[in-house]
Amino acid sequence: MPFETFTRQRRAGQPFVSIQKKGVISLNRAAFEALGSPEFVELLFDRDAQLVALRRVDSSVEHAYQVRAPVESHATWVISGGAFLTYYEIENSKSVRRAARVEDDLLVINLNDPHVDPRAESTPTDASDL
Repeated sequence: MPFETFTRQRRAGQPFVSIQKKGVISLNRAAFEALGSPEFVELLFDRDAQLVALRRVDSSVEHAYQVRAPVESHATWVISGGAFLTYYEIENSKSVRRAARVEDDLLVINLNDPHVDPRAESTPTDASDL
């Protein structure tokens, strides 16, 4: 196998979405790019399946949430989702990160999927550990 040059850039990799204790929803670079690098998104919820979804929308959509760009030296984009989480009673007593998947124009997060503490490099935890 030939050598590869390390260019100090991360691979796009797996999209991850974190739901933080203070109601912030954060996207890693792969998740942000999977949505088409949006400035605004709408938040959707499937109560029966316990799925959260994000969809890119225009700023003129009344219920659009702004996606804030990362601060210096961070590669996460953030959405103020506290009202959404409260309305749908989505658990956010501790910050968790879950893998996301693309379905058509949606970025989908299954709340039943294993999660990891976004501050730790640990193995996924069962959703029942919330």
